[in-house]
Amino acid sequence: MPGSCCAVFGCCHRGGHTFPKDKKIRNQWRRAIKRDSFKPIRPWWPTASSLVCKAHFLDSDYEEKSVLGFKVNKKKLKKTAVPSQFAWSKVEPSSPALSREKRLKERNEKRRLEKEEVKQDECRKGESAENDAVVQDLNLAMQVDIESVPVIQEVHIQTDPLPNYSTCTSETQTESNRGFTIEDFKTDSAGVHYYTGLQDYLTFSDVLASLGPSAFKLTYLHGVRPSICVPDQFFLTVIKCRRYTPNFELSRMFKISESEVYCIFVTWMRFMSLQWREVDIWPSRDCVSFYAPSDFKRNFPTTRTILDGFEFPVKKPKAPTAQQVTFSTYKNRNTAKSVVGVTPGGLVSYMSCAYGGSTSDRQIAERSGLTRRTDPGDAIMVDKGFDIQDTFAPVDVTINIPTFFRKKNRMSGKSVLRDRKISSKRVHVERIIGLGKTYKILTQPLNQTEMTLASNIAFVCFMLLNFRKCIIPSSA
Repeated sequence: MPGSCCAVFGCCHRGGHTFPKDKKIRNQWRRAIKRDSFKPIRPWWPTASSLVCKAHFLDSDYEEKSVLGFKVNKKKLKKTAVPSQFAWSKVEPSSPALSREKRLKERNEKRRLEKEEVKQDECRKGESAENDAVVQDLNLAMQVDIESVPVIQEVHIQTDPLPNYSTCTSETQTESNRGFTIEDFKTDSAGVHYYTGLQDYLTFSDVLASLGPSAFKLTYLHGVRPSICVPDQFFLTVIKCRRYTPNFELSRMFKISESEVYCIFVTWMRFMSLQWREVDIWPSRDCVSFYAPSDFKRNFPTTRTILDGFEFPVKKPKAPTAQQVTFSTYKNRNTAKSVVGVTPGGLVSYMSCAYGGSTSDRQIAERSGLTRRTDPGDAIMVDKGFDIQDTFAPVDVTINIPTFFRKKNRMSGKSVLRDRKISSKRVHVERIIGLGKTYKILTQPLNQTEMTLASNIAFVCFMLLNFRKCIIPSSA
């Protein structure tokens, strides 16, 4: 047992080594600890729990290396080791004995080195013999080839200097160290669409131009001065939104540090959100009616916008209050929620701020300020979650919403047909939301830093949809 006391007289240490199974070595241990002559009634024999602690062994009694020659972390007692360190025999090993042991180790090491040198010499001789044979064969082959080639009377000597391949010019050095850049995708429309969601390089340039000259005069987070150009900074930000690529991977792609990636992303997210919110994306009634699909004009001619809410996941906050605010009973997880407004023609015309997942659609719509944007006689198409007729009634705005059952047992045929038409048109906003979620940053849980940018991230992702080709057909 590991907790047993040492079997040596006068030693109070616990734990150690059990007696060996070999009878000869076991008797040597008994004699060494002087338990073989102690016979009051019967001789003492070690049991399975009898131990001798480590204090009675020398360092040389332990194996320093394993069978494979590796240094072991846990020392193992040699099979032939016998305890020799006791209170009654504390004798330092004599200096002649130490010197003899040292000389023995030196002789063994010298012999080992001599054997290795002999083996290496034999290998070298064998290789040299093979090389000589190969050289002779080559010389013979060259003589045969030279004799068979006719003699050339005129010899043209090349005077052009040969290129020096041992040096790297600044041009080649820059090319090899150049990171990911949008310039590589000028003719690669599929690559631009994969990384940004935009149609091609020309569309990418137009989106960047829509941000104005202020994009070249940004004050970056923490005063960082980016080492990549402005188009590549915008490219990095959109890649982060589209693919939700980790900062570590982006730093390797663009050959910059992770902290620089973080500063660029935060700065550009805030800048794009502020810059595009200055643009009035709420179109006039005539513009909405002009671009509305033909079926919309026939059944819902006064519809100004279609509202719907969408939720995107966030990581569970540490604060209990924040957990309660962001927990969505609909999704059964922590989310952030926004309300999107889409025109019948498929243009994202409204985007609310991001709220906690526990906020209802009605509460967001009441805070949206849409009552000040709509005109009397307009109509808004919504889902059942937006029970906001009383909010828009004072401004003479109609709410096209599916019929509530309330206390009715069944619906009339007229109500069923009306609800079918509303559902067939309201599905367009769900298609736009589905398109917005192709930006994977809205499908993966946002971390604590990204949660502070939730409103900016959602607005930028849906604003980018306005630069893409409309997915709603003109006959919808």
